[in-house]
Amino acid sequence: MRAGSTGARHATGCEPARREPDALRPRPTARVTDPAPASRKRDPRVDVLRGLALLIIFVDHIPNNAPALITPHNLGFSDAAELFVLFAGYSAMAAYGGLFRRAGTIETLKRVARRCLRIYLFQAALLLATLLIVRAWMDATGLVPRFGVAPLLQMGLWSGLWRGLLLNALPNYLDILPLYIVLLAAFPLYYAGMRRSVWGVLGVSALIWLLANLDPAFNLPNAAADDGWYFNPFAWQFLFAIGMALSVAIRGGDGLLPRRAWLRAACWLMLAVSLLQAAPWSAWNLPDLSLVAMAPPDKGHVAPLRLLHILAVIYLLFGSPRVYALTTSPRLRWLELCGRHSLEVFALGCLAALIGRISYRTFGPTWPLQVGVNVAGLAAMIALAWFLDRRARLSAAP
Repeated sequence: MRAGSTGARHATGCEPARREPDALRPRPTARVTDPAPASRKRDPRVDVLRGLALLIIFVDHIPNNAPALITPHNLGFSDAAELFVLFAGYSAMAAYGGLFRRAGTIETLKRVARRCLRIYLFQAALLLATLLIVRAWMDATGLVPRFGVAPLLQMGLWSGLWRGLLLNALPNYLDILPLYIVLLAAFPLYYAGMRRSVWGVLGVSALIWLLANLDPAFNLPNAAADDGWYFNPFAWQFLFAIGMALSVAIRGGDGLLPRRAWLRAACWLMLAVSLLQAAPWSAWNLPDLSLVAMAPPDKGHVAPLRLLHILAVIYLLFGSPRVYALTTSPRLRWLELCGRHSLEVFALGCLAALIGRISYRTFGPTWPLQVGVNVAGLAAMIALAWFLDRRARLSAAP
């Protein structure tokens, strides 16, 4: 595809599309095997990469976990959380954008509300299970948690549970689904704005993100932490909006972002610099190759360097025909299924990571225990995805 073509301009959103996002249609000649995936109902890149992100989140949610030394948060400024939220926006636009025209506003709002309720019920179940498991572990070992649900337990089991259910007290490791609920609830407003101007919505969203970075107090209250929600929704909403815009660009073009040599070079340079800065050189027993002494970019507010890094990653992934071809490979079917059943797989990963944290704290992060925890947790998440997919196919069979 030529960089100056009309399809390229629409794919990047450099020129606001004159059609509504839900009216965008793939080219009739596109095939499932084509590099351009616009004809598919689901983008395999999103499912595969989201599935990978979920497995990485499980690994990262266990402190002192050796495999976490080579996960994205040690290889660059951003990590799997940014991918998760950006793809949430992408999927929301793909799933609900067209429904406003096909099913009507009221029906679409009902479906969005039902999805929000489903996510909330998963959050409530995870919170209850976590509190009960940790409390039982405390009674059995005499140990106390150092973080996580510790602030909620200090409020009292039932008081902490109640405040957690009200999303007034969000513990570590159980704070991303509440963010997802807030962002998905705001989706209809973003969609209504993007029907008129994608760039206009992105501009307003960027301004809100900037305000959240300039004033950390611009946040929602959190009784479990003095500085509000760890994932500040006023900052993270920008990634959600970018994901929505990416969905419009991909589905409105030929399925690939335009491949500009200078932009690709800039993105690779960004990734190289961030690797040098973020890598845990001492933990790798290697000489420190960082360019300057600096604190890691703030994650809670999606600091500018984190934002630039994830944008570079997304541009390289969605501008490459090879990446699309790779994600359609049957060999990555297991990752695609994890991404397709993301809510259930994420919930199981949270519980598996909790068991891992408790095990490490009780017995120490020995190598045999680390191998067992990581292999069992990852295998359980993948097995759940396979089971859910098989059940769905059997239910759909005549």
